[in-house]
Amino acid sequence: MPPHNPTPAGPSQRQLRVGEIVRHALSDILSRGAIADPDLDGVIITVPEVRMSPDLKQATVLVMPLGGRDADRVLAGLERSRKWLRGQIARRVDLRFAPEIRFRLDTRYDDDDQINALLRTPEVRQDIEGGDRED
Repeated sequence: MPPHNPTPAGPSQRQLRVGEIVRHALSDILSRGAIADPDLDGVIITVPEVRMSPDLKQATVLVMPLGGRDADRVLAGLERSRKWLRGQIARRVDLRFAPEIRFRLDTRYDDDDQINALLRTPEVRQDIEGGDRED
């Protein structure tokens, strides 16, 4: 019988649930354009995921401006508005503590494109299609 591993491999159901609640709250705030920051004025920002720490005191928010344009500028605007956004989340989400917020660019789509490009290279296609097999 394998030894019991007290720490799970991935986030708990509670972390996932709270992350989704925080994501919805942030998405709503951002979609209303309520942030008074010139770098965020008129910018559509998607929030594909919020990753909560195990103690639910920190939230890493993955964001991407529409089209990926001016991502660094948008990230800087979100960082400047971080305290205000935390207060808005505290009002909307019923948690013991409002989580500290960290913003990160969501690069998953770029990563997917890189992986797809690698899969189309002749060397990898040959491996995938079963060429040069030694039995």
